[in-house]
Amino acid sequence: MSKQFSDLGINKELQQSLADLKIIIPTEIQEKVIPIVLNQQQDVVALAKTGTGKTAAFGLPLLQLIDVENDNIQAVILAPTRELGQQISSNLESFATNSPNISIATICGGIPIKPQIDRLKEATHIVVATPGRLADLVKREAISIKNISYFILDEADEMVTALKEGLDSIIAEIPKKRRTLLFTATMPGAIRQMVNNYMAKEVVTIEANMETLGHQGIDHQYVVVEPIEKLEVLLHFLNSQAGKRGIIFCKTKAAVNKLAKNLAINKFSSGAIHGSLTQGIRDRIMDQFREGHVDILVATDLAARGIDVKDLSYVVNYHLPDTYDAYVHRSGRTARAGASGLSLTIIQKEERQDIGDFEKALDIRFEAYKKADAQSIEESNGVIWANKIFKTKPNRTVSEDFKSQIKTIFHHLTKEELVDKILANYLANTKAMNSSSEVTKKKKKK
Repeated sequence: MSKQFSDLGINKELQQSLADLKIIIPTEIQEKVIPIVLNQQQDVVALAKTGTGKTAAFGLPLLQLIDVENDNIQAVILAPTRELGQQISSNLESFATNSPNISIATICGGIPIKPQIDRLKEATHIVVATPGRLADLVKREAISIKNISYFILDEADEMVTALKEGLDSIIAEIPKKRRTLLFTATMPGAIRQMVNNYMAKEVVTIEANMETLGHQGIDHQYVVVEPIEKLEVLLHFLNSQAGKRGIIFCKTKAAVNKLAKNLAINKFSSGAIHGSLTQGIRDRIMDQFREGHVDILVATDLAARGIDVKDLSYVVNYHLPDTYDAYVHRSGRTARAGASGLSLTIIQKEERQDIGDFEKALDIRFEAYKKADAQSIEESNGVIWANKIFKTKPNRTVSEDFKSQIKTIFHHLTKEELVDKILANYLANTKAMNSSSEVTKKKKKK
């Protein structure tokens, strides 16, 4: 029989909030972590993949342990990105709906610092922060973290690689006598070093079925392409996923911008996020994506942290990630909350051997994705072309006389006849363009 949250020691107020959220059965990581955080005093290292309920695993017992009579900051939760920080805060607020005396502040970078300084003048029990902004506030003496009891690191593997400087300065400020809870999807050497340097000697290590859980429900596939056909293959794939939602990962901000522009030109419902965008733009795009107004998100690895959308059907690795850990985080965006999903990696011939390395390192199996043939690509491009026409806004500056002349030409055609003629014209133009391109290639070879 499955355990309930009451079996784990969660109080009635939190149980009611969970019931209101329709969260009834704890996940494995929650079953293992919650009783230890509530009933023991040791530091905890929890190894669990994305989408396994880590926020509730540390958030629920933390909310229960807060002393509401004490107005000082008692806990600091660090996240590598503002999106993840905001997601954690949102989850904690929803868990604490029936515990109104608990005060949670979010202090992330990318937004004005003064309102955050003013917020911290109020009674605050829990601070959710990104390392850079927290380090800045500590330096300004706008916040004191010298007496906290709990220090939580979420997605710690990302912080120790990308944000180590800010993290080190924060750890230097917090008391040695504290409980540290570290949550990570992978266990690289930097994390092991951090555990040795900053955590107590007696550490409880918890794993949530790591051999299968992180890849459960994910169909890992790859397709080998020539550089010139990479975009066309992607567009064909996206056409096949019409009506579904997913994330496309690129290595660099420039690549994100370039691909996002191509998707926009081809009228795909898409948006893009990376670290150089303003907070306002990132928030707007993320809200559109979460609410389903945008189907496709193009992102860099770090910018995509904190995206917790349960109905993502696919992830596309437009560029193979540099590390195995990055692949885990990328593919983990899909197949969340027991759903299934596809992780498609688009590679070039020289990268084919890397797929075998990823299989061995992550104990997963990649299947070859059947690349579309020339006719399928041509038909897919035709559908994209038709969709572009459908989504084109009418030009209101066209004169009525000119419009009348055009209408007269098409007046006697049925809808089917008009579609046939337009399509025939499109295919003829496409064929002519392709022939011209082939001639140019042959001249260059000579």
